[in-house]
Amino acid sequence: MQKKQMVLAAVVAGAVAALSLPAITTAAKAKPAAKIANDGRAKCYECHEDVKAMKEGSKHAKLECKLCHDNLAKHIESMGDVKPVTLIDQALCGKCHKNQYDSFYKVSTEGGARKEKGIPTGRSPQQDKLLAGHGFTFEHNEPRGHAFMVTDQFVVDRFQGGRYQYKNGWKDVNRTGKTWDILVDKGADKKLPESAMAGNPTCIQCKTSDHLLKWKFLGDKDPKAKWDRTSNVNDVAKDTNNPVGCIHCHDPHGTQPRVVRDALIQAIERDSANNIFAKGGKTDLVVKDFRGFRKIGVMSKTDSRMMCAQCHVEYNCNSGSQWSDGKKVDYDNGRTNHMPLKNGKDLLAHYKKLDFYDFKHAVTGARLIKMQHPEAEAFAGSVHDRAGVQCHQCHMPKLKGKDGKMYSAHNVARPLNSVKESCLGCHPKDSVDAKKYEIESVRNYVKGKMRKSEFWIGKLIDTYAVAKRAGVAEETLAKAREKHEEAHVLWEFWTAENSDGFHNPDLARETLTGAIKAGKDGVKLLEDAMAEKK
Repeated sequence: MQKKQMVLAAVVAGAVAALSLPAITTAAKAKPAAKIANDGRAKCYECHEDVKAMKEGSKHAKLECKLCHDNLAKHIESMGDVKPVTLIDQALCGKCHKNQYDSFYKVSTEGGARKEKGIPTGRSPQQDKLLAGHGFTFEHNEPRGHAFMVTDQFVVDRFQGGRYQYKNGWKDVNRTGKTWDILVDKGADKKLPESAMAGNPTCIQCKTSDHLLKWKFLGDKDPKAKWDRTSNVNDVAKDTNNPVGCIHCHDPHGTQPRVVRDALIQAIERDSANNIFAKGGKTDLVVKDFRGFRKIGVMSKTDSRMMCAQCHVEYNCNSGSQWSDGKKVDYDNGRTNHMPLKNGKDLLAHYKKLDFYDFKHAVTGARLIKMQHPEAEAFAGSVHDRAGVQCHQCHMPKLKGKDGKMYSAHNVARPLNSVKESCLGCHPKDSVDAKKYEIESVRNYVKGKMRKSEFWIGKLIDTYAVAKRAGVAEETLAKAREKHEEAHVLWEFWTAENSDGFHNPDLARETLTGAIKAGKDGVKLLEDAMAEKK
C-alpha cells in the first residue's frame, strides 16, 4: 500500500511540479515502467507525455482515450493536423458518477424561487436608485442552483432585450438540462420594453465549460480560438448548451482537482505569495501552459476555495472607462477580463490603480464599480477560513446515495437548508435549530447594516441633486462624488456577495459601517455648503 501511494505521489508530482513540458516529460519517464494496454493510449502517449504523466496511476488510468475523444484515427493519420473532438458533456462523467451528476441537476426548491434583488423583500430594496444608469436595474436576481447558471442569465430582462425566453412559458422555470432544449431564440428583432442589451462573452465563460477549448487564455484573439472577448455575444450564447461542467474543477486525465478560469489563474500568478488563498506564502497550485493557448492550474489535493473562486469572485467582464481621463475601455482591452482578488476595503484602490470603472451614476456622476459575487474574497480571513474550512465542506455535504455509497452533493446547497450535514459535523454540541438561529442572527445583523448603508447613500444622492440645483461649487460636488464612490464599493460588495455577511461577519460590519460613514460625510459636506450659501 505504501509503495502504491509513493507511485501515485510521483505521478502527481510529475504532472504538476513545473510549468515546462520537458520537466513533466522527465517525471513521466522516471516512473517505474508499467505495461499499458493496447487500447490506443500508448499511441496517444507518443505525443502527449504530459497527459501520460497525469493519467497513468490515476483512477482514470484504464479509461481509453476514445471514451472522451472522437475522430482519433484521422487525428493520428494527419499527424495532428486534424484535431480530435473532445467530449465535455457532464452526462459522460455521469455514466460513472451518477450520484454527483443527478445531484447537480437536482432543483433545490427549498432554496427559494427566482427573485429580484431590488424589491422590498429582496437583498437590496434601493438597488435601482443606487445603481441608476446601469443595466442591472432592469432585472438583477438572487442566485439559484448551478443547473440554472446559463438559462437564468439568458432569460433575464437585462440580457439582449428579452430575446431569449422559455419555450413553454413559466412552467419551464425549474426545468434543467440543455440550454436550447429549454430556451427559444425569439430573434434579433425581439425587444421587450424595460429591458437592456447587456451581456458579453467573458461573462459566459463562468457559466459554462463548453468553450474551454475554443477560448484562448484571457479571451485574447487567436486564429485557433473560435471565440474571444470581442465576439458577438449572441453567437457565443447560441453555442452554449450546458451549465458549468465537471472539467472546470476535475482534470479529466488524472482526476486531480484543478482550476481553468483564466482570470483567476492570472490573479494567483500575479501575486503568488500574498493572494487570498496562500497559506505560508504559497498555494497548492501549479500552472500548466498548453502551447501558449490556454492554462490550467492543478492541485495535489482539493482546495475548493480556489475551485469555487473560478466564478464566486468579484471580477470585471464589462467594458468601462478609465479613471484617469474617462476614455473608453472596450473588450479588446485585457482589463475586461480581470479578477482583483481583493476584499471590499481594498477594491476601490485596486480599480483606481487599474485605471478602470464600470459606469457613472445617473444623478451624481460618481465613477462606480459594478460588483459581481465576491464570496471568495469575503470568506478569506474569516473564522472558518482560519480554521481550515473550505467551501465544499459546507455547501457540498456528504450524503448517502440510493446505492448505499457516500458522495458529495453537487447541487451546491445553502447550508441553512442542510444544517445537520453542513454544520453539525464540526459543531456536534449544537442542535439544528440552535445553529439556524445563530446563522439567521448574523445575517439579520448584516442586513440591517446593508439597509442603513443604502439609506445614507440614497440620501447622499438626493442631497447632491439639491446641492447642484442650489449652485454649490463644483469643487464641493467633486468631493461629494468621491464620498459616493467610496460608500458604493463598501456597500455593493455585500449586496453582490450572497451570504448576507455570514461568510465573514467581522469584515461585513467593518466595511458596511464604513459605507454608512462615507454616506453621512458626503451629506454633511453638501448640507454645510448649502448652508453657507444662504
